[in-house]
Amino acid sequence: MDAAQQEATARARELQRNWYGEPLGALFRKLIDDLGLNQARLAAVLGLSAPMLSQLMSGQRAKIGNPAVVQRVQLLQELAAQVADGSVSAAEATERMDQIKKSQGGSVLSNTTHTTNSSGAPTVKRVVREIQSLLRSVAAAGDIIEAADSLARTHPELAEFLRVYGAGRTSDAVAHYQSHQN
Repeated sequence: MDAAQQEATARARELQRNWYGEPLGALFRKLIDDLGLNQARLAAVLGLSAPMLSQLMSGQRAKIGNPAVVQRVQLLQELAAQVADGSVSAAEATERMDQIKKSQGGSVLSNTTHTTNSSGAPTVKRVVREIQSLLRSVAAAGDIIEAADSLARTHPELAEFLRVYGAGRTSDAVAHYQSHQN
């Protein structure tokens, strides 16, 4: 790979970090490991071609163009977390992946998720991801940070919200939310 290609790949990965919280290669590798998939199965569940998945993972392409695919990625992340905490078995995960594969996407703030607490309310992590997805669907993280900076003097609480939820990592936003509930 020549210097120009390396620079383009670095730019694409930085854009991915801004849009999705981390480079897609790392995100997809986590899903592959956590859910026991291979790249071909992940591509099929997401509704991507194997070459497109490879291009996104390697940084040859920066953005997932289809919002339904982005939503499937989010659903798979939630499923992986449920498998990790033992609330979903491997057999259930396989069934859920088939359902995710068939999903058409839809509203970013979908009520079709199974990520709820015992009262039936969405979990904090799900709500945070929905907020992040909504903010990131209209602006890149850099743009959100610029907006937060311009709001900082007059609306510091809104500026903090934009920084944490719009441009931050999910785990940081969940921790932020929980720290403000006490």
